[in-house]
Amino acid sequence: MDSKKILSRLIPQVSIHIWVILLLTAVIAVLDWMVAIPCFILFAYLAWHNIKTNYRRKAEISEFIENLNLNIDTATKDTLLNFPMPLVIAEPDGAIIWYNSSFRDVSENTEIFENAVKTVVKELRSELPVDSEERKHMPISRQISLDGRYYNVLISVARRDPQDVMSSILILYFIDTTELVTLKQTYTEERIVAGICVIDNYDDLMQSMEDPLKPQILAEIDKRVVSWFSFTDGIIKKFERDKYLFIFEQKYMKEFEENKFDILDSVKEINIGNKLPVTLSLGFGLNGGTLAENLRYAAASIDLALGRGGDQAVLKNGENFSFFGGKSRELEKRTKVKARVIAYALRELIDQSDRVLIMGHENGDIDSLGASLGLYRVVRSRDREAYIVLNRINPTIEKLVEMIRKDEEYADLLITGSEALALMTRKTLLIIVDNHRRSFAEVPELIDESEQTVVIDHHRRGADYIQDTVLTYQEPYASSTSELVTEVIQYIDEKLKLSQVEAVALYAGIVVDTKNFTFKTGVRTFEAASYLRRQGVDTVVVKKLFQNDIETYSKVSSVVSSAELIDGDIAISVCGEDIDNPQMIAAKAADELLNLSGISASFVLSSVNGEVWISGRSLGDINVQMILEKLGGGGHMSVAGAQLPDTDINDAKERLKYAIMDYKEEMAKPNT
Repeated sequence: MDSKKILSRLIPQVSIHIWVILLLTAVIAVLDWMVAIPCFILFAYLAWHNIKTNYRRKAEISEFIENLNLNIDTATKDTLLNFPMPLVIAEPDGAIIWYNSSFRDVSENTEIFENAVKTVVKELRSELPVDSEERKHMPISRQISLDGRYYNVLISVARRDPQDVMSSILILYFIDTTELVTLKQTYTEERIVAGICVIDNYDDLMQSMEDPLKPQILAEIDKRVVSWFSFTDGIIKKFERDKYLFIFEQKYMKEFEENKFDILDSVKEINIGNKLPVTLSLGFGLNGGTLAENLRYAAASIDLALGRGGDQAVLKNGENFSFFGGKSRELEKRTKVKARVIAYALRELIDQSDRVLIMGHENGDIDSLGASLGLYRVVRSRDREAYIVLNRINPTIEKLVEMIRKDEEYADLLITGSEALALMTRKTLLIIVDNHRRSFAEVPELIDESEQTVVIDHHRRGADYIQDTVLTYQEPYASSTSELVTEVIQYIDEKLKLSQVEAVALYAGIVVDTKNFTFKTGVRTFEAASYLRRQGVDTVVVKKLFQNDIETYSKVSSVVSSAELIDGDIAISVCGEDIDNPQMIAAKAADELLNLSGISASFVLSSVNGEVWISGRSLGDINVQMILEKLGGGGHMSVAGAQLPDTDINDAKERLKYAIMDYKEEMAKPNT
């Protein structure tokens, strides 16, 4: 707004009134000119006075505006020079053209002029919003550090020419937030963390030792745990024979993580006549709303650690989980008490239901279908309806499904997901086998609809496990879900008789997951196989389920021959896009690669319905589960898999290589 407009608004508009007076005087003159003479004299005086007053007022206002502009300029210069916080004026390209004394005092660079802002203040982003249409303060950096203090940086864009973007200048304000940052750090560091420690092989450890030595090993474990925790000045309390409770401040958690929770390795060195190594599981809860919530987080973490096989630490930070350790093989539990308890509870749930739906994982395999058939026989023995949910038949189960369909008893056994949803009621029991993740389920919507869900699985538990189940039987030591189901069958009804198809399916499930009784095979595995043999399983029929035709064998051989080696002992190969049934070929090729001398682990990638599937196998020295968990997968130490959506084979292969390198680096780091 210019000065003329200001004057026009400030000066009263009296000219109209004077013209009205003149008009009235003229009218009077027409009627009586003698009377009009004084009126003309009055009009002349008013006009002269108005002109004089306007002239003087304009002069006063002009002087006032000039003084005001001078005062504003002086105030602006004084504000810039004496601004209480660091301030910088820069060109659109970031070159500094002016700064105040406060910025000079905190700047780490003595040569400031003509330097770019990002050069003097390295933590600032290089891209400044000079072309923004909004002339307001905008944050361009969350936080920077200068001379040991913390600042939030705000930018104001000013333009000398509104039509020219490049005529802009940038004004950067550095707002000191040191006290706020320090207070926030103190608050975070002093938040309370809850932790639970469990001697996860306590029973087996005690059974393996002579009575006089048991107090000594327990005392040594106590000593090492207390010594490991003592630097936190926190509270440690042994509240059961094999459990400890930790309460400490969050600032000490960083050191625990940096040392990879070295207590896990320390207790394994204890040797006081024990035949088994001592293993611990640790669960921590932090950043919950209250201490009680952190305790619940810690309980969830310890459950997850035990569900993954023990010998590891799990942290639950809000909704996120972090894992440390888990390098040891799962130890087979000698007692079958849990199997008996699970069998009794499962029998009660079946009896209370109107029907049972049994569901495996997406792209089911022989283990999931075999376990489902075993549970079908259990449900039918309790006089309840049972159905197996199977949306799609893939080549790995094609022969077994063909056997099922040949038997009239199983005519209505296999149903689709939509049919299962139609059958679901409040009293329907849903049993999920060989899987504990909602995202991997054959029909995830069934889990949402079910009010009674049972999970039976042998995989190491992942962070996204199905919660709110009425019963969970998850044992990572087991060779297969078919082994777990076989044990449950024996306790539900000793007189229960399996059909030939059911016995073959369960036996085949054990065979396929143990690679013909080679991997993850314990005493209980052979006991389950013996029970199935007594039930009349025909091993020749089982063998035929795994026979390959010449074409399949040729495809597997081509994938094996195209493998490349990583670090000399890890083989990676890819199923070509022209290969039919890539998922099955990938699994067989991964198994076959382990038969080659010098190969400790193998990974085979395949493209399935727009996703990249990875099959990982290991002889046990390399934990393929930890590698594929980095890519969102899971499984066991020696058998694992992953699915990568929205990616191609080459990108997935590179991500796999990086995951392998990360794993190698983690394993190479010594605990300090």
